[in-house]
Amino acid sequence: MTQHPLPHDDLLRGKAYAGDGVTVSYDAPRCTHVANCVRGLPAVFRPGERPWIQLWNEADAARVAEVVRTCPTGALHYALHGAPPEAPAVPTTITPVTDGPLTLRGDLVIQTPAGELREVRAALCRCGASGNKPFCDGTHARIGWKSDQPGGQATPDQRGDGHPEEGQQADGARPG
Repeated sequence: MTQHPLPHDDLLRGKAYAGDGVTVSYDAPRCTHVANCVRGLPAVFRPGERPWIQLWNEADAARVAEVVRTCPTGALHYALHGAPPEAPAVPTTITPVTDGPLTLRGDLVIQTPAGELREVRAALCRCGASGNKPFCDGTHARIGWKSDQPGGQATPDQRGDGHPEEGQQADGARPG
């Protein structure tokens, strides 16, 4: 199977931070604060400061890219200047996080309310209560959703709405 890396512009969404040899983009609504970036390069990813991404603190652009690739949600992306974009993982993987989202890595095409989105990493909502569907926004933790609860989704009381939206059922079935 031939892999076709995505163009840089397809992956860079949100606020861009330019550094020496690398640009990092941050799509805030997709961040669930896993903090792999903070643990991986605490001198660069500094959530208590502004700007919170400080690329001038790391001279090795390849190291920045390596840490950004650990972001499971796709909130962070990078473009190495003069290098090819991040290649999709092969094979594509889907991993359920206990009491959390489905994380995906690979050559992804995701249907969103704004249209089709090409991606290499994503965390998709499993509880049905995200305000950023189909992406996880961390609501599962706030409402106490557990992956082993009956029906697999947040209850209407947990969601706070009492009326499920179309598409909340993974199999397309309408709740009865």
